[in-house]
Amino acid sequence: MTAEPLPLAATSLFRAVMVAAGWRCQCTGQCGHGHTRTEGRCRHAHGGSVLLMAAPADLATPDRIAATLPAQDLRAWCPGCHTAAQRLAHRGSTHGPRQPGLFDLDTSREDTPS
Repeated sequence: MTAEPLPLAATSLFRAVMVAAGWRCQCTGQCGHGHTRTEGRCRHAHGGSVLLMAAPADLATPDRIAATLPAQDLRAWCPGCHTAAQRLAHRGSTHGPRQPGLFDLDTSREDTPS
Protein backbone atom coordinates (compact mmCIF):
# COMPACT_ATOMS: atom_id res chain seq x y z
CA MET A 1 0.00 0.00 0.00
CA THR A 2 1.04 3.59 -0.44
CA ALA A 3 2.50 5.85 2.18
CA GLU A 4 1.74 9.04 0.28
CA PRO A 5 0.58 11.67 0.88
CA LEU A 6 1.67 12.25 4.44
CA PRO A 7 0.44 15.02 6.73
CA LEU A 8 2.58 18.10 7.30
CA ALA A 9 3.01 17.43 11.03
CA ALA A 10 3.38 14.35 13.26
CA THR A 11 4.34 12.20 10.27
CA SER A 12 5.99 9.47 12.35
CA LEU A 13 2.88 9.15 14.52
CA PHE A 14 0.64 9.13 11.44
CA ARG A 15 2.80 6.48 9.77
CA ALA A 16 2.75 4.28 12.92
CA VAL A 17 -1.07 4.41 13.04
CA MET A 18 -1.40 3.70 9.32
CA VAL A 19 1.06 0.79 9.34
CA ALA A 20 -0.82 -0.78 12.26
CA ALA A 21 -4.07 -0.31 10.30
CA GLY A 22 -2.63 -1.63 7.05
CA TRP A 23 -3.30 1.79 5.49
CA ARG A 24 -7.05 1.07 5.67
CA CYS A 25 -9.86 2.71 7.66
CA GLN A 26 -10.32 0.89 10.95
CA CYS A 27 -14.04 1.63 11.35
CA THR A 28 -15.90 -1.54 12.24
CA GLY A 29 -19.36 -0.07 12.40
CA GLN A 30 -18.99 2.88 14.77
CA CYS A 31 -20.25 5.03 11.90
CA GLY A 32 -23.58 3.22 11.81
CA HIS A 33 -22.79 1.08 8.77
CA GLY A 34 -22.07 -2.59 9.23
CA HIS A 35 -19.49 -2.69 6.45
CA THR A 36 -20.91 -6.13 5.70
CA ARG A 37 -19.47 -6.33 2.17
CA THR A 38 -15.93 -5.98 3.50
CA GLU A 39 -15.87 -8.38 6.44
CA GLY A 40 -17.09 -5.80 8.95
CA ARG A 41 -14.42 -3.18 8.27
CA CYS A 42 -14.54 -0.08 6.09
CA ARG A 43 -13.13 -0.62 2.61
CA HIS A 44 -11.43 2.78 2.23
CA ALA A 45 -7.65 2.77 1.93
CA HIS A 46 -5.31 5.74 2.09
CA GLY A 47 -4.47 7.35 -1.21
CA GLY A 48 -6.16 8.60 -4.32
CA SER A 49 -9.44 10.32 -3.54
CA VAL A 50 -9.55 9.12 0.10
CA LEU A 51 -7.04 10.42 2.60
CA LEU A 52 -7.22 8.73 5.97
CA MET A 53 -6.67 10.56 9.24
CA ALA A 54 -5.20 9.41 12.52
CA ALA A 55 -7.82 10.35 15.10
CA PRO A 56 -8.58 9.22 18.65
CA ALA A 57 -10.08 5.76 19.00
CA ASP A 58 -12.22 7.12 21.84
CA LEU A 59 -14.65 9.38 20.01
CA ALA A 60 -15.20 11.48 23.16
CA THR A 61 -11.57 12.64 22.95
CA PRO A 62 -11.22 15.94 21.06
CA ASP A 63 -9.43 15.55 17.71
CA ARG A 64 -7.25 18.58 18.45
CA ILE A 65 -5.18 16.56 20.95
CA ALA A 66 -4.61 13.60 18.61
CA ALA A 67 -0.94 14.50 18.09
CA THR A 68 -0.35 14.29 21.85
CA LEU A 69 -1.71 10.73 22.15
CA PRO A 70 0.35 7.56 21.70
CA ALA A 71 -0.24 5.59 18.48
CA GLN A 72 -2.12 2.82 20.31
CA ASP A 73 -4.82 5.36 21.30
CA LEU A 74 -5.37 6.43 17.70
CA ARG A 75 -7.16 4.77 14.79
CA ALA A 76 -7.09 5.25 11.05
CA TRP A 77 -10.38 6.80 9.93
CA CYS A 78 -11.72 7.79 6.53
CA PRO A 79 -13.46 11.18 6.67
CA GLY A 80 -16.95 9.71 6.14
CA CYS A 81 -16.71 7.11 8.90
CA HIS A 82 -15.09 9.55 11.32
CA THR A 83 -17.76 12.22 10.86
CA ALA A 84 -20.63 9.73 11.13
CA ALA A 85 -19.09 7.97 14.15
CA GLN A 86 -18.59 11.26 15.97
CA ARG A 87 -22.16 12.30 15.20
CA LEU A 88 -23.52 9.02 16.57
CA ALA A 89 -21.28 9.18 19.65
CA HIS A 90 -22.34 12.72 20.48
CA ARG A 91 -26.00 11.93 19.86
CA GLY A 92 -25.78 9.08 22.37
CA SER A 93 -24.19 11.20 25.07
CA THR A 94 -26.63 13.23 27.08
CA HIS A 95 -25.63 15.87 29.53
CA GLY A 96 -28.72 15.91 31.71
CA PRO A 97 -32.22 17.03 30.84
CA ARG A 98 -32.72 19.26 27.84
CA GLN A 99 -33.06 22.92 28.71
CA PRO A 100 -36.23 24.53 27.38
CA GLY A 101 -35.83 26.83 24.42
CA LEU A 102 -37.04 30.42 24.33
CA PHE A 103 -40.21 29.55 22.43
CA ASP A 104 -40.94 26.13 23.97
CA LEU A 105 -44.40 25.87 25.49
CA ASP A 106 -44.94 24.29 28.90
CA THR A 107 -47.82 21.89 28.22
CA SER A 108 -47.38 19.97 31.46
CA ARG A 109 -49.31 22.43 33.62
CA GLU A 110 -52.80 21.40 34.64
CA ASP A 111 -53.96 24.81 35.88
CA THR A 112 -54.53 26.21 32.41
CA PRO A 113 -57.90 27.92 32.00
CA SER A 114 -60.57 26.06 30.07
